[in-house]
Amino acid sequence: MVASIPSPHTGIVNVGPLHIHLYGLTLLVAILASVWLTSRRWKAMGGDPDLVIRVAVWGVAFGVIGARAYHDITSWSEVPSPKWKGIFEVWQGGLGVWGGILLGTLAGWVVVRRSGERFAPFMDAAAPGLLLAQGIGRIGNWWNQELFGKPTSLPWGLKIDVEHRPQQYIDDETFHPTFLYELIWDLAGVVLLIWVGRRYRIRPPGLFCLYVAYYCFGRFFEELLRVDPSHHFGGLRLNAWVSIVLFVVASAAFVWIQRRGRDAEPRRPRRAAPAGPKMAVPRGRVR
Repeated sequence: MVASIPSPHTGIVNVGPLHIHLYGLTLLVAILASVWLTSRRWKAMGGDPDLVIRVAVWGVAFGVIGARAYHDITSWSEVPSPKWKGIFEVWQGGLGVWGGILLGTLAGWVVVRRSGERFAPFMDAAAPGLLLAQGIGRIGNWWNQELFGKPTSLPWGLKIDVEHRPQQYIDDETFHPTFLYELIWDLAGVVLLIWVGRRYRIRPPGLFCLYVAYYCFGRFFEELLRVDPSHHFGGLRLNAWVSIVLFVVASAAFVWIQRRGRDAEPRRPRRAAPAGPKMAVPRGRVR
């Protein structure tokens, strides 16, 4: 290969007796970036930035649980042995974004509602930050040499060590860097969502719906490239079908929310027609 993207040979940095897993460190950076962006947006909307921190504490905790549970259920063969221990080894990789979003959103809903704030505007404030976190989090897959795509001879092909290659591609050296594709897609989506939110009057949680639809659209094509083990139905990977379903649901929800908002706006009362000139009525007996 004339040019290619190298992969790190290890995802662990040893600092004295400490073993720092760079996958976990990457996720920490992703969370901090999401909290920072969401806090700025929520404050600009008149909200209390401390609420974002409280949501992050509970949302991240339940999000990790949901993401790991989704991965373990849908990719049981990838769970390290012994299984009873491997299901908890998050630092080895394997977090399903759908499970994380589901439980994280439910936890956030409880915290926001208990604070007395409306959850729909908060969802719109958090949407770009969530996409930013997902993009940064994909760098963790690079550290672990996982979730790459099919073999490729393109100049930006990703070098993968032999021990990380699927058996059917053992003789191939470079693969599509799907982590990089999603990183670029997600960062572009962050800019797009912020622009749309400023340019148009979006009824909440419409921006959150756009975030889900946007991510699912790109994720579908990413799933067509990936070669890691996955359940297949009708010739497509499980997460490709999930992307299709969620894209349709999120798009329909966006349209419904915006139309409902337009229909709910009070109609202006019709202006009364100006009265014509008064005609003098002659007094007296009509003959």
